[in-house]
Amino acid sequence: MEETYSIQEASSKTGLTEDAIRHYEKIGLLPPIRRKANGHRAFAAADLEVMELITCLKKTGMTLEEMKSYVHFPFKDAIGSNAEMLATFQQYRQKITAQIADLQRILQFIDDKLDNRQSLLKQ
Repeated sequence: MEETYSIQEASSKTGLTEDAIRHYEKIGLLPPIRRKANGHRAFAAADLEVMELITCLKKTGMTLEEMKSYVHFPFKDAIGSNAEMLATFQQYRQKITAQIADLQRILQFIDDKLDNRQSLLKQ
């Protein structure tokens, strides 16, 4: 039988709060979660993968509403089999790449100031 996780374990493994997990289930972002005989949620490994996907998509700036079409995409299908999804993920990749470049510039600025013990502004 497949290993399952309680909501506390799912929260710990994914970094999502229990409230967030319940909310995502309520709004249909998570697929229906199996329940134990006592009514407690029983999360499967696949459910945790969906939560990881949600976390990643959220960090790209995608809204929960936008995510709905992606988290319900058949996970076994390749992203390339859906032109719209492929284009969207390429756009988000470009956005993240630009953010990384910006953060690297900021880090370099800070490192230069720390290494040279400079004032924050050139005078």
